[in-house]
Amino acid sequence: MKPVIPVRSAVARMRPYHPPLEGRDGKLRLDFNENTIGCSVLVRQAIRNLTSAAVCMYPEQESVRREMAKFFGVHADELLLTNGTDEALHLIVDTFVEPDDAVLLVEPTFAMYRFYSELAGARIHALRYDAAMQFPMNALLSALRGRRRLFFLANPNNPTGSVLQLADLRRILKAATKTLVVVDEAYFEFSGITILPWIRRYNNLVVTRTFSKAAGLAGLRLGCIFAHRSIAVLFRKAQSPYPVNVAALVAARATMRDRCFLRDTLREFRRSRKELEDGLKKFGIPFFPSAANFVLLFLGARAKDVVASLARHGTLIRDRSSDFDGAGYARITFGTLSQTRRVLRQLKEIL
Repeated sequence: MKPVIPVRSAVARMRPYHPPLEGRDGKLRLDFNENTIGCSVLVRQAIRNLTSAAVCMYPEQESVRREMAKFFGVHADELLLTNGTDEALHLIVDTFVEPDDAVLLVEPTFAMYRFYSELAGARIHALRYDAAMQFPMNALLSALRGRRRLFFLANPNNPTGSVLQLADLRRILKAATKTLVVVDEAYFEFSGITILPWIRRYNNLVVTRTFSKAAGLAGLRLGCIFAHRSIAVLFRKAQSPYPVNVAALVAARATMRDRCFLRDTLREFRRSRKELEDGLKKFGIPFFPSAANFVLLFLGARAKDVVASLARHGTLIRDRSSDFDGAGYARITFGTLSQTRRVLRQLKEIL
């Protein structure tokens, strides 16, 4: 049955996005790039200590935002808190994109860049990584000479795991004289590469971060937008007054005060990465070098069967074949060392 009120044409044209959101409890979840270690003990304590008065009142975020600005080395008026990176991306598009504006992507990449741009009625100009997962730098620089309202870049990129170095990022920003460049640093902690300090140098640069990955707060939905003051003030005009809930705010404060947790988490993931890569080499499974907390594999015709077999063993990985025209790719998140050894045992049995 058709709705009584006609739907917006942009929504009618969109393809539905169907991530596997249910049936993951009790499984080894290596499919969504979450932190399988969990969050800091201080976070759990802070949430347990929330009072009834704090929960029943609208949250006050300014003191947390000022503390977070100091933590990240920016001014408070260069930072906005958001309900996860998803809301950050939605806010960026809402603020700058008119219907029929051109948005530039390099795919495959995070699906929400296309999702929110299409929702706004933008035209998508999509370049592609090649078969070796090489970034199309020359084609991008050429495309930036046109009138593109936004360019979204995940660095490191999801799902390829590839990362651009500072010299290449500088070339992009210099070429994008008429384009707002949004650099999504969701996996920054794993790569160590950031251009966050550049927001004062380039007023066409926006950087986003998240507490969902290394910090292990995916369930609380907390993200950040960093931008030059002249841009940040525009985002504030377009943002709702209470974007972040009180549990996320106290969790962020606790996370920032537990630097040992992040240090230990990254150490464990480095060990796990080496273990998984060594195991994949032993099995003869091709994979691509990754600067994030996951690795992209090529399983060919076996991809769907391997993903399904692992699920029957209680381990979830992500089938990414649709990103590559059905070419048989899958993505595995780096878990703890013991979790990686578990999935390698399962792969050995399946293969």
